[in-house]
Amino acid sequence: MATIFGETDWRSMSQEQRDLGLNNSAAVAGSAEMVNGWEQRSAAVRERHSAQLNLRYGPRDRNRFDFLKAADGGPTLVLIHGGYWQMRSKETLTWFAEGPMAHGINVALIGYTLAPEATMDEIVAEIHRGLDTLVEQLPALGGDPDRIIVTGWSAGGHLTAMALSHPKVKAGLAISGIFDLEPIRHSYLNVKLKLDEAMSRRNSPLLQSAGPAAPLALVVGGAELPQLRQQTADMAAFRASNGLPVSYEEIPGADHFSIMLELGSPTGRITTLIRQLFENV
Repeated sequence: MATIFGETDWRSMSQEQRDLGLNNSAAVAGSAEMVNGWEQRSAAVRERHSAQLNLRYGPRDRNRFDFLKAADGGPTLVLIHGGYWQMRSKETLTWFAEGPMAHGINVALIGYTLAPEATMDEIVAEIHRGLDTLVEQLPALGGDPDRIIVTGWSAGGHLTAMALSHPKVKAGLAISGIFDLEPIRHSYLNVKLKLDEAMSRRNSPLLQSAGPAAPLALVVGGAELPQLRQQTADMAAFRASNGLPVSYEEIPGADHFSIMLELGSPTGRITTLIRQLFENV
């Protein structure tokens, strides 16, 4: 019998089916052109907010973050880029800061070392180190270190869930995230990630005994690949079953790329959810 999201049992799939079931770029026609457009718009935003870019938090080249100030002393949204932990950069997503910034929310974009130069353990540790440095520097940058929420798209959704345990993170919003790395480990993506079972499991929020108590909002597109929709729904069910605060929402008609328009717009659904999280933490 088919599941509500279509075929999502990766264990019963052939290698080709498993790979295609995770390949968002192949699934969305024109996705490369969309991302190129993001990068062009992001470059323009960076020119307008150039005062606090590429602030260092660690020794590696991508151990940097950008801070875009919307309101002195205001809350800060940390935005983590996607790309299956092996491509893209913080610069890809800069323009999506415009949605939250229109409401006086500062935005910090944290970069991280990509696989295969970094393992998943190291990537997760870098995000936590980036948060540590951001918290230390926020008073001088013009933000409130006691009002931080993390969001991320795709692989950044996974890293959002992993960052939820940071003591200064009040809540998270994961967009189209991966929460069980085992399908990733058995796909083409593992050529660069080089996950073994132990590393996969300790970095899979869905495979932990419980999870951080900070609220987590989960959002996925209604037109996304079945495995991603299933992972998001499973993560919501997992947190609910453990008595942890969680919300789940599908954006009707949104694919893995168009869903981000709901963050870039001041009136977008994801921007609204972020505002609500800040109001309640």
